[in-house]
Amino acid sequence: MRGRKTSQTTMLSLMTPEQRVPGNHPLRGIKPLVEAALQALSPTFDEMYASGGRPSVPPERLLKATLLMALYSVRSDRHFCEQLDYNLLFRWFLDMDMVEESLDHSTFSKNRERLLEHEVAQKLLGEVVRQVRSARLMSDEHFTVDGTLIEAWVGLKSFRPKGEDPGNRKPPDDPGNPTVNFHGEKRSNETHESTTDPEAKLARKGGNQPAKLSYLANALMENRHGLLIDLRVEPATGYGERTGALAMLDEHLPNSRAATLGADAGYDTSDFVAACRERGITPHIAQTRDTRRRSAVDGRTTRHGGYRVSQRIRKRVEEIFGWTKTIACFRKTRFRGLARTQLAARFVAAAYNLLRLSKLLPA
Repeated sequence: MRGRKTSQTTMLSLMTPEQRVPGNHPLRGIKPLVEAALQALSPTFDEMYASGGRPSVPPERLLKATLLMALYSVRSDRHFCEQLDYNLLFRWFLDMDMVEESLDHSTFSKNRERLLEHEVAQKLLGEVVRQVRSARLMSDEHFTVDGTLIEAWVGLKSFRPKGEDPGNRKPPDDPGNPTVNFHGEKRSNETHESTTDPEAKLARKGGNQPAKLSYLANALMENRHGLLIDLRVEPATGYGERTGALAMLDEHLPNSRAATLGADAGYDTSDFVAACRERGITPHIAQTRDTRRRSAVDGRTTRHGGYRVSQRIRKRVEEIFGWTKTIACFRKTRFRGLARTQLAARFVAAAYNLLRLSKLLPA
């Protein structure tokens, strides 16, 4: 029988967001993990705010909202606050009822300095990694490191000569989008810098790729389940991958004797291999195919079966980069400056680990 629409809607409805979220929804497995990590950060939150005055938006709610933006490909704070008006799933995850007002997008910007000052993103990622270790899902011996370029939130027209006096520039033909001719002008990081984000560097992924103002994201992955230990942002220099990798090894693997580190041929340099051996870490690095120089990884490493296993598993790190750039919208940073981009990177890393952990724990 054909159904007919009713002209009278329900006057009263006793319904909560909890009743509208399916029992097998993926966020149900992530929410208790997030709340456990945020509970451990409660002393840090107490330090962030004054003891008196008007109550702020709970910092737990802001951090959970940031994780939701990474999990659901929300491109901006303003867009998230828009969705929060009508998305019951988001309201349930943030412990908001159906009549509570949505957040204001400026709240995220105003609290970002507090998060930077107290290293909240780093501590949150550390708590998630501790959950993984306590569940015995993380390897203590076999790791992988790799780097990728993150495009900066600046335009190439802002890449101007260092020390240039802005008053000597010609008046633009279009103040909003002036015409700039780069032909015949030699530009490099030594002579030029961006006027809007001086920490961004001109870099390219390969020989046939265009150069863009970018940052370098270095990932340290454990090899058992491909979980992130750290995602560190460095300036996009020719040495950024190796210096960032060594910094992560010193911070997270200070006494890891007999550990292995897989990497691609970009890390096959004598100084990096020697630095790994000094730390007691066996460098399972792909041998370079460049005929102009000899590989720093010799037969005492490549003859073992574990070397071939590391070379196969290290490619899982590309899955991490693929997820962070497509789902978490981290192909291009939304922030200016190294510190804010690093803040966003660690939130993205925490979201990735939480998603993987929620799937691994039932097994």
